[in-house]
Amino acid sequence: MEDKRMNFVLEPNRSITHTVTEFVLLGFSGNRRMQNLLFSLILVIYMLTLLGNGAIVCAVKWDKQLHTPMYILLGNFAFLEIWYVSSTVPNMLANFLSKTKTISFSGCFLQFYFFFSLGVTECVFLSVMAYDRYVAICHPLHYPIKMTGQFCATLISTCWVSGFLYYPVPIILISQLPFCGPNVIDHFVCDQGPLLALICVPAPVVKLTCYTLNSMIIFGSLFPILVSYTLVLRAVLRVPSGAGRHKAFSTCGSHLVVVSLFYGTLMVMFVSPTSGNPAEMQKIVTLMYSVVTPLLNPLIYSLRNKDMKNALRKVLGGLKISQSS
Repeated sequence: MEDKRMNFVLEPNRSITHTVTEFVLLGFSGNRRMQNLLFSLILVIYMLTLLGNGAIVCAVKWDKQLHTPMYILLGNFAFLEIWYVSSTVPNMLANFLSKTKTISFSGCFLQFYFFFSLGVTECVFLSVMAYDRYVAICHPLHYPIKMTGQFCATLISTCWVSGFLYYPVPIILISQLPFCGPNVIDHFVCDQGPLLALICVPAPVVKLTCYTLNSMIIFGSLFPILVSYTLVLRAVLRVPSGAGRHKAFSTCGSHLVVVSLFYGTLMVMFVSPTSGNPAEMQKIVTLMYSVVTPLLNPLIYSLRNKDMKNALRKVLGGLKISQSS
């Protein structure tokens, strides 16, 4: 029986060219009851993620006490998390309710582009936030001079632009490879590994390019974070006051927790060989860094930061007043 989802043309040299018009995203396995449970759970996580990160964005925007480089970076990071989780979860939720679970060829690669570009942007943002903490703790007298409003805006623009310009070439290369079928992706998102597994010709150069770019962005952004916090740790240990050390550690602790969660799962997925990992394990790891981590970030940053907690109380208090009136 002819598969209507793929068109094949047999050429004189017996090679096969084709056009895959859509992919099938299997998502998570399980019966209908399990699918409904996962749908409800992920929907709640998504709504809480939007609420938490949206509250941080509003707090930074409305509270003038938070108009400092550290909080401006945090507000932009929360805004990024909203888009990052939105690049995968809405389609994932729609797939739970869909019988066909299909996504168009162009839609799949568009999701692939935004998912990876926003992930790269997050890596760069975490590096910039580490640099900000390094300057604030190791060079406090020079902090107002170095981290000016204009320089902060330049850093933020660099994060967004570099993130969206980093990955188009490998995505275009993968999209030009022949997909001979099957067109079933055993994942809930159009990810690099499952897509490369569906190509029907050897593509060592493309795979090496993707692996190299993944390693470069992960380690290239992680290295300045490690250097920054090594210097911060050395500076903090020299502080004679216990209260001063506690304040410095509390300032950086939340950022280090976020870095550990995000980079730990990224390395499992993109640096270690994923071909030997079971498909369900890949889904769980991807779910951790793309859905769970954006949910935890607002809690991590707000619970350990007195200024942010006060600003969030003002935001929530303002919402209650507006609703009651």
